[in-house]
Amino acid sequence: MPKFIVLYVKYVDAISIKIGRAVMYLIFVMIGVLLLGALTRNVLHMPLSWTVEMAQFIITAYYIAGGAYSMILREHVRMDLIYERFSERNRAKVDVITTFFLVFYLVTLLIGSISSTMYAIEYGQRNFSQWNPSMIPIKIIMVAGIFLMILESVAVFFKDLAIAKGIKIS
Repeated sequence: MPKFIVLYVKYVDAISIKIGRAVMYLIFVMIGVLLLGALTRNVLHMPLSWTVEMAQFIITAYYIAGGAYSMILREHVRMDLIYERFSERNRAKVDVITTFFLVFYLVTLLIGSISSTMYAIEYGQRNFSQWNPSMIPIKIIMVAGIFLMILESVAVFFKDLAIAKGIKIS
């Protein structure tokens, strides 16, 4: 593989790993927020209106920002009925083809998420609830996470292409 492809894969993987390992701790933040909500509601009898919604935002950031990391680990969902019976090289050939569908899907998501984020910024979009939080931060995280998944999809494509050709680049 050309040197620029090897460098691309190396740097995108490094970024995805750093972000993925950082955001995996958000699960503990979410548990803390939900625990706080349960304690204030059941022990102090002063329910906090924002805890469930904040937990939803945290878990959304968790899976959106961690998507590229799960691709590196090959832990994303796939149908394994036939795929697992293939050799590593044949799986890579199938993945080279299916990556185009994934990138098309992610680009479509990115276009929609950018449009949604621009709307949120332009109109100061807020969630319709008692807490009434701004939607801008989670939508920016959504755009960044989808963009990182596109970058990682291209890196995975190059890795699979190399495996299909009988070489490894990472």
